[in-house]
Amino acid sequence: MKKISLKNKKVFVAGHNGLVGNSLCERLKKEKCKILIVEKSSLDLRNFNKLDKWLTLKKPDYIFIAAARVGGILENSSYPADFIYDNLSIAINLIYLSYKNKIKKILYLGSSCIYPKFAKQPIKEESLLTGKLEPTNEWYAVAKIAGLKLCKAYSLQHNCNFISAMPTNLYGPHDNFDINSGHVLPGLINKIYNAKKNNKKIVNLWGTGKPKREFLFVDDLANALVFLMKNYNDHEHINIGSGNETSIINLAKIISQIVGYQGKFKFDKSKPDGTPRKFLSSKKINSLGWKSNTKLKEGIKITYKWFLSNQTK
Repeated sequence: MKKISLKNKKVFVAGHNGLVGNSLCERLKKEKCKILIVEKSSLDLRNFNKLDKWLTLKKPDYIFIAAARVGGILENSSYPADFIYDNLSIAINLIYLSYKNKIKKILYLGSSCIYPKFAKQPIKEESLLTGKLEPTNEWYAVAKIAGLKLCKAYSLQHNCNFISAMPTNLYGPHDNFDINSGHVLPGLINKIYNAKKNNKKIVNLWGTGKPKREFLFVDDLANALVFLMKNYNDHEHINIGSGNETSIINLAKIISQIVGYQGKFKFDKSKPDGTPRKFLSSKKINSLGWKSNTKLKEGIKITYKWFLSNQTK
């Protein structure tokens, strides 16, 4: 298939209010397309009939599926039924109804947590389903795996141009900075900011601090998603990573430098670390011509600035 143009096309961004959705909508403005969005309060993507009516009425040409229920280890562990049900419902409804309504192309956004806990590093796309998942996020992971397999199934059986992308850990403006429900990087920003604000000498963190994570700035992801929508047509999913990783303790130190916190960290080793290492192989997407360009410190500075400016909102 040839490279597509989004100019003057109707593009639906499912999940436009989220971390990815906000950045993606900003990026799509450069494509001069008509961006379709709908508020969760007026259309629940889990509601099959209402979503079908909305798609039939709006008739989008292309769909980015960035909508999902997301959260950190505590949130995943506390609400397993909600995580698997909500994410399965969103995937099933949007993917099937894209087929039913003859959408030209969709891009389903997954997550690096779909891969086995002890997958060989860096993790290649073919590592999927070769081992057991990380127990602390298996409900979310199972739903995401089902979504990408559903895309592949419709591509194989009905020749639909339904593609899937698997990004690494994301961060940036509009993230969830809640200490209990957010992911590690925004959660650390909030914790360390409050420690400085309240003159605390010690910040308590979960686990050992040794696990390594790869982080991708959300604007880099938005560029990658538009790039893939325009250029990638394979039914096999594709990884999106930054190509760099760091330990949790080093991440905490970087954030401390940016925030200006002078205290120390105390790790609660009774709490889970999660996957020991999660580093994606981005060889496939790099070979197509895309690479991330935001360094971790630069991205955290931008994120922290946004966090500060939104403290009173």
